[in-house]
Order: sequence, then structure tokens, then C-alpha cells
Amino acid sequence: MLKPYASDPGKSRGRQFEEVISTFRSPFQRDRDRIIHSSAFRRLKHKTQVFVEHEGDYYRTRLTHSIEVAQVARTIAGALGLNGELAEAVALAHDLGHPPFGHTGEDALSVLMAPYGGFDHNAQAIRILTRLERHYADFDGLNLTWETLEGIAKHNGPVTGDLPYALSDFNRAYDLELGGYASAEAQVAAFSDDVAYNHHDLHDGLRAGLFDEADLMELPLTGPAFAEVDRLYPGLDPMRRRHEALRRVFGVMVEDVIAIARTRLAAADPKSADDIRELGKPMIRFSKKLYMEIKAIKGFLFKRMYRAPSVMVERARVTKVVEDLFPLYMARPELLPDEWRIDVAGCDGDTALARMVLDYVAGMTDRFALQEHERLLVS
Repeated sequence: MLKPYASDPGKSRGRQFEEVISTFRSPFQRDRDRIIHSSAFRRLKHKTQVFVEHEGDYYRTRLTHSIEVAQVARTIAGALGLNGELAEAVALAHDLGHPPFGHTGEDALSVLMAPYGGFDHNAQAIRILTRLERHYADFDGLNLTWETLEGIAKHNGPVTGDLPYALSDFNRAYDLELGGYASAEAQVAAFSDDVAYNHHDLHDGLRAGLFDEADLMELPLTGPAFAEVDRLYPGLDPMRRRHEALRRVFGVMVEDVIAIARTRLAAADPKSADDIRELGKPMIRFSKKLYMEIKAIKGFLFKRMYRAPSVMVERARVTKVVEDLFPLYMARPELLPDEWRIDVAGCDGDTALARMVLDYVAGMTDRFALQEHERLLVS
């Protein structure tokens, strides 16, 4: 049973382009299905989370991360009486705008695109979903519902100030009310992202040997989790011990979000999904205590994992790949695939060309970017 403040698919604000309503799928379920079947979603399989795609089959990719975020979002949404299909759709799409090599690639493209309007992966996701996916006869993009697009655009909160061009261009045509908070489902997706990556980055960092369990014993949240496992299962083999401890960390984060959200929602007493948007503050968040514990873990991961010497060496290498490919395509757009050359012919000036080149480079997988760099610039 959905709560009154859950997003009701029967009251959706609809789609930018009118379509016949499905007889057996709700609008949000249809959105979720379109995202899963999109080309951009498939490419997440070979896009970096932290470790570059070729570094090992056991590490998370953007695809496995997005699936884990969706699983957490469904759980939290269900516990709160929210619409799980909308939460899942936002969760599955939230990283579609990431370029190859994760945040390293984003940092490089932000610098390269500074003269042409910048680069933001959230805005790029909207561009992909409303323009770059070209499969349907009647429209560009996936023609998702207003609620799903709103959730993707501002799942991290209101978007104010100078908007990234990729978002402002679409918002002029289809107002997503960027200055306010999104639905409770979109807020759930945002915190599910935090839960998922804090949990799996600990897993991946341990597997990569960037730190060990003794290091985690010194941290809040992880230390007590390992201590509890040692008390309940003395002598447990190392891999099982690791898994048991980190699944407890995962559970604490999920249970904390649900408990705090229930308290805040009860106090606010919203009567509709729009009431959530108009509260002027988020309903989904961690407790202050857990927030500080997670902040300590993030600081640890930043130093020992995201900025580990071996990771920094790889960051420098793949940064150069992006820094080489982008200006090459700008200088020689004839190197782009045939289907992109039609768009090149319509480019009016350097800014239009740069944004088209960005769309192409940002859509690359790690593997393809490395292959193209080798083919065009090394061999």
C-alpha cells in the first residue's frame, strides 16, 4: 500500500511527447524498462566505478553499481510506502551520464569543456535520455515521464545557479522545476547511491589490497561490525569474516535511512507527492551520528583508495587518453563514425562541435576509449 505522499503513476504529469498508455505496465515501470533496454545502460558494463575496466573482473563497474543502487532503492521505498518503480528507474539511470574512467574522465572533460559550457555527468544523463538515445520513430530520447526526469536531474537536491548547458537546454523546453526538491522516491535513490558505493568500495578496496581488515577495525561503523562477527563466529575464515562484517555495515546504513525517514515524514505529515517537493528540506537522510561515521569512512577511502599511489598512476594514464582524444576529434571530426558526421555537418561554430565531440567521447566505454587511443595515436 502506497502512502499518500508516494508518487502515484496514475497522477503522473505525463511525457514530453504524448503516447498511448500501456495496458499492462505503469508509466514508471515503462520508464524503468526503457532505461534497462537503452544503449547507454548497456555501456555501463564497461565503465569504471573506481578501477578501470581491465583491472579485474571482480571489481564493480557502473553497471553493477547501478543495479546495487536499484536494489537498495527498492528496499527503502518499499519500507516507506513509496513507489518502488519510480525509485528504481531513477536509481538505474542516475549514472548514465558518466564518461569513461569514472570521475577521472569527468574531471578531464570538465577542463576540456570549460570554454564550451562545461561538463556535468548528471546533466549529461538528461541529454542522453532526452536526445542522444535515438531508437524511436516519433521522438529522440526515451520520452520518460516528468517524474523520472525530475528525479534524475535533481536526486541530489535542488539545482540552482548557472545550469549546465545540457540541463538548461532541455529545461527550457520542459520545465523540471529545478529549484525545488524532488520526490521522496528520487531522494531515496540518492541515498541508496551513498549506501551502495560506501559498502562496495570497502569490498573492492580490500580485494585490491589497498588496505586490510585491521585498518577497518580502527574506523567507526566498520570496527564494531568486525568485532561483532568475531564474537559470534570466532575463527571464521577471512573471506566469510569480511563478508559478514560488511553486510552488517550495509544493514546499519539501510536501517538508519528508513528509521530517520519515518520520523521526519511523520513529523512533516505530507499529504501528497507535491507536499514533499514543497517542504523545502529533504525527507530522506542519515542520522547525524551515522552521517559522521560515514564521513570518517569516506575520508579513509579517499586517502587509501581513491588517491592510493597505484590508483593515481592509472588516473594519470587514462586522463591523458581523454586529453588526447578530445582535441583530436575537434581538429579532425572526419575521424568520427559515419553516423556522427551528419551531426558534424550541422555544427555551427566550435561550441556546437565541442558539444558533439563531448557526446561521443563521454559515451565511450573504458575499453573502447583505450582501443581508439591506441589505434589513432599510438600505433
